Amino acid sequence: MPQFDTAHVKNIVLLGHSGSGKTTLAEAMLFDAGLVTRRGTIAERNTVADYTDIEKERGNSIFSKLLHAPWKGYKINILDTPGYDDFSGEVISALRVADTGVMLLNASMGVEVGTDIIWEYTEQFKTPMIFLVNQLDHDKADFDKTFTEAKNHFGSNVVLVQYPLSQGDGFNSIIDVLTMAMYQYNGDGVKADKLPIPDNERERAEMLHKELIEAIAANDEGLMEKYFDQGELTEDEMRDGLHLSMAKHDLFPVFCASGLNNRGVSRLMGYIDNVCPPASEMPAQKSKDGNVINCDANGPVCVFIYKTVNEHHIGEMSFFKVYSGTVKAGMELVNETTGVTEKINQLFVMEGNKRLPVTELVAGDIGATLKLKNTHTNNTLHEKGKRTELDPIVFPEAKMSVAISNHKKGEEEKLAIALQQLKEEDPTMHVEVSSELGQTLLHCQGDMHLAVIKWKLEHIYHLEVAYVKPKIAYRETIRKEAHATYRHKKQSGGAGQFGEVTLRIDPWYEGMPDPHGITVRGREEIAMPWGGKLVYFNCIVGGVIDARFLPSILKGVMDKMQHGPLTGSYVRDIRVCVYDGKMHAVDSNDMAFKLAGTMAFKEAFQNADPQLLEPVFHLDVLTPDELTGNIMGDLQSRRAIVEGFDTEGHFTVIKAKIPHAEMHGYASNLRSITQGRARFRMHYDHYAPVPFDMQKKLTDQHQKDNVEVEA
Repeated sequence: MPQFDTAHVKNIVLLGHSGSGKTTLAEAMLFDAGLVTRRGTIAERNTVADYTDIEKERGNSIFSKLLHAPWKGYKINILDTPGYDDFSGEVISALRVADTGVMLLNASMGVEVGTDIIWEYTEQFKTPMIFLVNQLDHDKADFDKTFTEAKNHFGSNVVLVQYPLSQGDGFNSIIDVLTMAMYQYNGDGVKADKLPIPDNERERAEMLHKELIEAIAANDEGLMEKYFDQGELTEDEMRDGLHLSMAKHDLFPVFCASGLNNRGVSRLMGYIDNVCPPASEMPAQKSKDGNVINCDANGPVCVFIYKTVNEHHIGEMSFFKVYSGTVKAGMELVNETTGVTEKINQLFVMEGNKRLPVTELVAGDIGATLKLKNTHTNNTLHEKGKRTELDPIVFPEAKMSVAISNHKKGEEEKLAIALQQLKEEDPTMHVEVSSELGQTLLHCQGDMHLAVIKWKLEHIYHLEVAYVKPKIAYRETIRKEAHATYRHKKQSGGAGQFGEVTLRIDPWYEGMPDPHGITVRGREEIAMPWGGKLVYFNCIVGGVIDARFLPSILKGVMDKMQHGPLTGSYVRDIRVCVYDGKMHAVDSNDMAFKLAGTMAFKEAFQNADPQLLEPVFHLDVLTPDELTGNIMGDLQSRRAIVEGFDTEGHFTVIKAKIPHAEMHGYASNLRSITQGRARFRMHYDHYAPVPFDMQKKLTDQHQKDNVEVEA
C-alpha cells in the first residue's frame, strides 16, 4: 500500500439517521476507489462495513467501522456510523477522530430526528460538515424540500453546491454550481460526462452560483474585496474559500447523490480530497496540562485510542488516531493512564473486517493494532519521556436500567467476565453490582442497545440471560418521636446474655437543637454511605449502662438501619438518644447490648410514624413542539410534576420531576408515542415521601416475601 503524508490524509465520518444510506455510500466509495470490484448491498448482506452477524441479521449498522479509500493521491479514511441514538457512543467516538463529517439526508424523508441529534454532537466537536442529500433515485425524493428543511434546522450557513436535474428513476444528472457544469452518469457511475448546463437550467444555476460566491466571500475579507472589485470569483478562489470556511465550521456545503446507483459519489470524493481540511489544518489538540500537540509527522509520537473491539479469535483490537509523530511497527510507547509500556507489534489499516498490515502511520492517520494488554478506550500512548495525555471522550449517560440474571445456576462468574468484556468495547454500557438491591444492573442507552447486549451474550458467550425490572432504592425514615425499651435475656447454662436498652428516636434535620428533657453525655454524628445521617446521643446517667457497651448499642442500631423495618431499605435521618437501661454484672456483654439496641430501635421506629421515601429524578424531555401534549399526558400518568418549559435548538424542553419507579420502560414508551422524534435526559434530584397507598402495598409485599423466605 502506498504511503501518504499528513497533508494527504483525509478523515471523514458518515453520519445520519438510520436508513439514510451511510453504509451503501461507503460501499460505493470503496468501489470507485477500486478496493472492491462489486458493490455489496444491505439486502444481500454483503457490504464491507456491516460484516458482523448481528448487523446482517438486523439489516442496519450497530457499530462504527473503519474503512479507507485511496483517491487521486489522497487516502480517505471512512468512519461509517450507526444511525440510532441507542448507539450514540459509536458516533461520538468516530467524531472525536474525524476531521470532516458527511451528514446524509434521505431525500424522501428530509431532516429526521436522528439528524438533529447527531448535529448536536457535531456542534460540540465543531466538525467541518458536508450535507449529502442521498437516495435521489427514490420515487418520493424531494431535493428542494430536504434542502429547505436543512436550512431551517441548521441555519443560513447551509449552502447549495449541487442540485439534481431530475429525481426518481430518472436521476442521473447533477448541476454543480461551483464548477458551473452538469455531470451525467451512466453505467456504474464511477465516471461522469462533464457537460454544459442545459439552457433551461442556466438562469437557476447562475443565481445559485452567485449565492454560493456571496456565502463564501462573506467569510473571508480578502475574497469579499475581490468579489466587490471583479463581480466574480474563480473556481480555485471559491474552493479556497470553502476550504477555509469549512475548517472554521462556518459553511456547510450541500451535495446530492444516489449511493445505491453510484450517482454523484465520485464528485463527492473529489470534493473531499480537493477541499476538505486534513488533520494538520484542524485546531491543534491540547493535552490535559494545556500543552499544544501539533499534527506533525516529525513530532513526538502521541496516539489516542478511540475504540476497542474484542475479536474472539484474535483478542482485543485497538483503534487509534495518530495525533503527532510517526508510529512504526515494533515501537514501544507508554500508556499515560496506566504507566505501562506497550509494544506496537503490528499496525493495520482497515477495510471493514479485513486488516491490511502497514509498517508505519503518520500524524493525522487512523489505524488499528492488536493485543495491547493494558490499554483501553480513552487512553493516550506516547514516547518514553514525553508525558502527554489527551482529554477523554465524554460518552452520554445511561437513559435506562434493567436487572440481568442467569437462566442457569453456576454461571454467575462467566456472566461477570462477559459483561466486563462488553463494557470494555462499549463505554456507554455500565454494569453495577448492587448489594443494596441484590441485583446486577445494566445501565444503557435504550431497548435496541439492550437487545444487542443480549444477542452478544447469547451468541458469542453462549449465556442464557433474562432482563427483569430493577428494584428501586427506597429509603426509610420517621415523622415523629417514639420511645422503646427492649430487654435481651438468654440463659442456657453457664454465663448467659443480658442487656436492656431504653432509647428515644426522632426525625433528624440539619441544625436541630440538642434533645430536651434529658442529659447529654456524648454526641456522635455519622454520615450514612447511602445518604442522610444518624445522630447518636449518650444520655446515660447514674451508670445504669457501662460506657463500654454504648458502641455495641450503636452498632445494633446501625445494623437495623441497613435493613429498615418497612421494606428492608436503608434508613436515614434519625436521631437516637439512649437514656436508660440495665445490665448484669456477669451476663452483660457486647452481643447482648447490640441485640437489645437493634430490637429497641426497631420497635421505636415502628411507633414513630414511619415513612417510606422514593428517589425522584429531574427529567428533561426534548421534543418537537407539536408533540408536547402527548408527552405531558404520559408524564402525568407517571406521577410526574411538570415544572416548566424551555427551548434548546429546535426542540421544546419539558422539565419535570418524576419518581424513579415510574421511569421503567419510559425510553420505549417515549419512542412509541413520538415515533422516535423525542429524547430525554435525567439525573437524581432528591428523595420524597411515597404515597400512602403505595407505601402500604410495598410494606405488605415485603412482609409477605419475608414469610415465604422463612417458610
